[in-house]
Amino acid sequence: MERRRSAPVDEPRRRLLLGALALGLATDEARAAWPARPLRIVLAYPPGGVSDGVARALAERLARQLGVQVVVDHRAGAGGALALEMLARSAPDGHTLCFTAITALSIPVAGSSAIRAGIVPVAGVMRTPSLVVGTPALQARHFAGMLDAARARPGHVRWATTGEGTTGFRVLDRIRRESRLDIVHVPYKGGGQQLNDALAGHFEVLSTNVAAQQLEAIRAGRFRPLAVGSPSRLPVLPRVPTLQELGHPRANLSSLFGLFAPEGTPAEVVARLNGQVDLALKEPGLRRRLEEMNNVPVHGSAEHFAAQIASDMAS
Repeated sequence: MERRRSAPVDEPRRRLLLGALALGLATDEARAAWPARPLRIVLAYPPGGVSDGVARALAERLARQLGVQVVVDHRAGAGGALALEMLARSAPDGHTLCFTAITALSIPVAGSSAIRAGIVPVAGVMRTPSLVVGTPALQARHFAGMLDAARARPGHVRWATTGEGTTGFRVLDRIRRESRLDIVHVPYKGGGQQLNDALAGHFEVLSTNVAAQQLEAIRAGRFRPLAVGSPSRLPVLPRVPTLQELGHPRANLSSLFGLFAPEGTPAEVVARLNGQVDLALKEPGLRRRLEEMNNVPVHGSAEHFAAQIASDMAS
């Protein structure tokens, strides 16, 4: 019997098959080798804040689990967009990550679309409640009184945030729209100068994340807490109503923070990173540190984190 010869493979198809085989081998090598060297977490915020403390605690725990050094690299600026831009230019091998609030994805900066296309979600880490406080410049003693002051004197109440696209700005913007009030937005590039100016009474209202310095100022009587953005009242501020209670459910926002990797990072490496972060967040010591800083740990797959991002940005 004559043996039938197999049909020759044309050159374009041969190249495609070889490319697919090479990609599969590269993925297997990346999966087997990761982590092959120290990890770097690019932090989108300056030292000293809540995100800095969380990033360092997470890096310490991941280093123990993975057996490699995990370095935190501060790259503050443009509301987090600067750090994400750096991440998008990094090698997609799972050794460079970025820790930021997801609001950095919506900051209107040059090339923002390319930045978003150059990164992938890895793991959610925490939600941080938002906080609205009155500074020494505000005479009103509660949230409704602040709105009354803005209604009585349009343009008189000045409200500071860390810039357009951030959670603090979204809180202000929704309250302005719903109340139809002329409240002046005062944007800042970072939290340090903003906090100093708030304490000095350079504006009347500040929306920010719940953090130790703000809580100290409240206890000292220098800030007056007006509202929190949280599913329920905070144990540390039990008398302060949520924005939902005050009739502004769409402004009742918290900041979702997580880790991102460069686009093209092998799916297996992303999955392993996600699993390691999830394991770290279940460790009692790290979980306690997060909760002591008034953060709520977030768990779930990379796909779940991506769905949370989409939901938050659409709301």
